[in-house]
Amino acid sequence: MSEPVDIDSGVIRLLPPEIANKIAAGEVVQRPASVLKELLDNALDAGASRIVVGMHQAGRALIQVTDNGCGMAAADLPNCFLRHATSKIREVDDLTRIRTLGFRGEAMASIASIAQVTVKSKRMEDASGTEYESWGGEERHFGPAATDNGTSVMVRNLFFNVPARRAFLKTDATEMRHALTVFQQMALVNPDVAFELHDEHDAIYRLLPADTEQRIADLFGKEYKASLMAVDETAGFVRIRGFVSDPKLARRNRGEQFFFVNGRPFVHRHLVHSVLEQYAPWLREDTYPFFTLRYDLNPELVDVNVHPSKMEVRFEDERTIAMITRSVVKRALQSRYAVPEPMAFQAPFPSHFPSFPEPPSGGMPPYTPIPSRINISPDAADRLYAPPSPGKPEKSSGFWQLHDQYILTKTLTGLCVIDQQAAHRRILFEKALQAVETGLAGTQQLLFPQSVEFSASDFALLKQLLPDLLKLGFDLTPVSGNTALVAGVPADIAAGDERDLLVSILQQYQQVHPSASLAPREKLAMAYASKTAIPRGKRLSQEEMEALFDQLFACASPYTDPQGRPTLVTMPLDEIRARFRG
Repeated sequence: MSEPVDIDSGVIRLLPPEIANKIAAGEVVQRPASVLKELLDNALDAGASRIVVGMHQAGRALIQVTDNGCGMAAADLPNCFLRHATSKIREVDDLTRIRTLGFRGEAMASIASIAQVTVKSKRMEDASGTEYESWGGEERHFGPAATDNGTSVMVRNLFFNVPARRAFLKTDATEMRHALTVFQQMALVNPDVAFELHDEHDAIYRLLPADTEQRIADLFGKEYKASLMAVDETAGFVRIRGFVSDPKLARRNRGEQFFFVNGRPFVHRHLVHSVLEQYAPWLREDTYPFFTLRYDLNPELVDVNVHPSKMEVRFEDERTIAMITRSVVKRALQSRYAVPEPMAFQAPFPSHFPSFPEPPSGGMPPYTPIPSRINISPDAADRLYAPPSPGKPEKSSGFWQLHDQYILTKTLTGLCVIDQQAAHRRILFEKALQAVETGLAGTQQLLFPQSVEFSASDFALLKQLLPDLLKLGFDLTPVSGNTALVAGVPADIAAGDERDLLVSILQQYQQVHPSASLAPREKLAMAYASKTAIPRGKRLSQEEMEALFDQLFACASPYTDPQGRPTLVTMPLDEIRARFRG
């Protein structure tokens, strides 16, 4: 065996602990939500029956988690900040039968290396508690303290000593949304534990112990309870239980799909695919159902040690897990619907779904021509029509509607086909953008103000966007809890289901693809236009088609919708002639 080499004699050197911890922190701590997850893991592993979370500036300034768990002895506090220090692993074989949430022994060391951390803890059998404080991994204080039984961890000024990492954090609304997802995951899989979540001075959640069905309603809204279908099946080595939602509850975001294995949240694209394909006959494109599924199986049959974030897992028999998942979800849907036998999916899922029935009459506001204040440049139509005429392009006196989706009209040089929904999105986008910039939008007051309850994440986003929503024409007042009073809606849309309208706009806002060049107001205008544009399949009168044409060519950018998709295509007369002549 070769002799040990002096570590300082070559180019390879051991990293100092403070650098090693910051590197580990880059894997474990990506954003405030990562810290929250680690602290909640520890609180639950400590046997807490009540957990209170407080956050300031979406966790940038402060994350505090207080629990009534078993607490720590004085000697344990400094040790919990050492790298690879853990109470949950004793030997190598323990890694194949992990039943706890936090087990790596990296979390507290990683968090402490890039934040200012204070921990207070007391065991029930101890007369007093202990406080330990660390800034950037360096001990600042260690001594006795007055505190309740359990543990309280305060993490202040995340990434204070790594400004480059701090600069990569997103807006407070985005970071809070990630934190809410973590909180919802842990509250959902531990319904017997009381949870509270406070943001600044607002109480977002106060959750009492309950069964899973009631916990879902408390987390996401009362209307969820009536839409839930229970699943509980044991097949061979795995038990799958939880709830899937009625397809009518489908939303436009992916944030309400939850998987747990032995009490641990995880993500798994293949299993999401397995669930969604069972819903395919009823879902509109880009909508997703709510579901929460828990997999209970021998820990030796699942690897939860795939990634430091502990959100990815690997099953020993993933094919069987996916097959059973499809079976239990299909059976739940069959309990309420007649599920058609699977039609051979010709295209890879989820490119296309079978058509969804049209919404009932009255469900979508009718299209009303709205005069536009937007001016057109003198040559705006020159790229499409020749020769251009002054103010807008020449058009024929007739319009024809094709399959209640496209508007056909003759031009001087051929044929123009307009996508009525894409065109209306462009019109509404520019009108909405002008409204939030000028605050001149009209408001249609409701006869009776409506009290609307939102999910916590939607309500947080609603408060962030409130000034611009008011300029858009909504008359909104946030009140207690996650509730807002709606007294008016924009004058351009019909009053009706105010909650669905607002929730859809908020979800559309979150689905807009991130872009450094897209301002929040543009995202809101885009979300508003996407939700309120006339639907495909809407029959238009001659007057409505002509008004749509006029308003489209009064827009600053009439040739594409806000997402950059074309609003129209043209076919020159020469091309039409060539097709007939071969």
